[in-house]
Amino acid sequence: MRDEEKDPGVRPGGPRLALGALSGALACFAALAVAEMVAAAVRPQAGPVVAVGGASIDAAPAPVKDWAIRHFGTDDKLVLQLGILAVLAVLALVLGMFAARFRRAGAAGVLLFGIAGAAAAVSRPDSTTYTDALPSAVGAVAGALLLYVLVGRLTAPARPEATASGTVGEEAAAAAPTGWDRRGFVLASASAAAASAVIGAAGRSLNASHGKDAIASRAEVVLPGPRSPARPVPKGAGLRIDGISPFVTPNDDFYRVDTALVVPKVDATRWRLRIHGEGVRRPATYTFDDLLRRELIERDITLTCVSNEVGGPYVGNARWIGVRLAELLAECGVRPPSRGGRADQLVARSVDGMTLGSPVEDVMDGRDAMLAVGMNGEPLPFEHGFPVRMVVPGLYGFVSACKWIEDIELTTFASYDPYWVKRGWSRRAPVKTGSRIDTPGPFARPKAGTVMIAGVAWAQHRGVDRVEVRVDDGPWQEARLAAEDTRDTWRQWSFPWQATKGGHTLTVRATDRSGTVQTDKRTRTIPDGASGRHSVVVTVE
Repeated sequence: MRDEEKDPGVRPGGPRLALGALSGALACFAALAVAEMVAAAVRPQAGPVVAVGGASIDAAPAPVKDWAIRHFGTDDKLVLQLGILAVLAVLALVLGMFAARFRRAGAAGVLLFGIAGAAAAVSRPDSTTYTDALPSAVGAVAGALLLYVLVGRLTAPARPEATASGTVGEEAAAAAPTGWDRRGFVLASASAAAASAVIGAAGRSLNASHGKDAIASRAEVVLPGPRSPARPVPKGAGLRIDGISPFVTPNDDFYRVDTALVVPKVDATRWRLRIHGEGVRRPATYTFDDLLRRELIERDITLTCVSNEVGGPYVGNARWIGVRLAELLAECGVRPPSRGGRADQLVARSVDGMTLGSPVEDVMDGRDAMLAVGMNGEPLPFEHGFPVRMVVPGLYGFVSACKWIEDIELTTFASYDPYWVKRGWSRRAPVKTGSRIDTPGPFARPKAGTVMIAGVAWAQHRGVDRVEVRVDDGPWQEARLAAEDTRDTWRQWSFPWQATKGGHTLTVRATDRSGTVQTDKRTRTIPDGASGRHSVVVTVE
């Protein structure tokens, strides 16, 4: 039986539905606030928005992820969370209007959303206990109770308000729901809004301080001097040209592409790394101090994300310090397949449940693959993997650059598919030879005369041998290469162009040391990285 049938005096209409929608919004606000507070007691990653957002990322097809990164860049996670909140707001309004007519069913609808959030939380790869369901569950109960109470104020008997003449105002009687407990509704809704704001703010503050031990542990880290330091960057490796990317990318400007809606904050004093699996004759577990006591190497290495479009920003160069990964594996008895090893895939697991698969042969072929503990002279920033991450020159990050790493398992490509492989990306992904025009930018309007065209080119672990520039459909002309640091870093380049008035298309291509010329065939980033030549259109005035 419908609620209005139980109370014949209630007359549904526009005001009633509007107040129901308001009730739904307040109930949603309260549910999220309470969930935020409970998540502070459980863990920030268990909050409903983060849990549902993570589940959405996992469920999204690869092209959708690629589209989000291409259009929103490193803000893709913020956009996702705002989108989830917007959807919740709309659903809350609709559910509130529904509850205005079907009180119990509306409150039950809130509980259903809580069940969905709880299920998303416990299904996350980094979830280890059913307590992760508590934030969504407790928040949903609070929201359902509030919605039930507020809607009840729309049906509870109330005395008509009299006018100064002692009679009920005709306009008020026509506009308001019959029997609306105005005073009770206003008091209940105002109190709920104020309490939710306080609880939500407190929960957010507690969640923000959740990683205080990790922050303190990072502040106490003193990186030892490397036994094998990086050689000084050669004079002339960095060109003094306005608009060109700096040779070393500052930590704050280094790209970040991952699936973590909440950046993991790991206490270095509690961090452990386990190495085990096929062909591991001596499984081992290492602490952070164990790594710092080992012989450290320091290297300049350029990283590239497989989601980097032609001419895109997801490439950066940094000075890394860490432990040779091949030495750790060798100590555990691991041999590469070329020497009879049983495992051909190294699966790295992050504290947030991410899995990345790297070819064992590449990790142990002599390149400077490392477990990095420092970046550009300081401990790794949390956003870039503190306390430890993998860095492997020459491979795209999705098969080599595991951040917040805590586990390494030796296995085979035939027996295990890591996270990205399950979603249609390649198993093996060497970085493709690429180049980019940094200046002039797209649609620039330089003056006629000498215009410096400049940018960067990369072919990690092969090295860049030549860069050429073409103006419109003219011949390819060789650019001047900056000095090379190592074959694992990008190279800057420049070309003085005698610009004439009018519209022009500028195109760049690179040739790596193996003789491979950057192809003009355009491909998508999926499954193994974009290809093609970067062009910009300018108008010379």
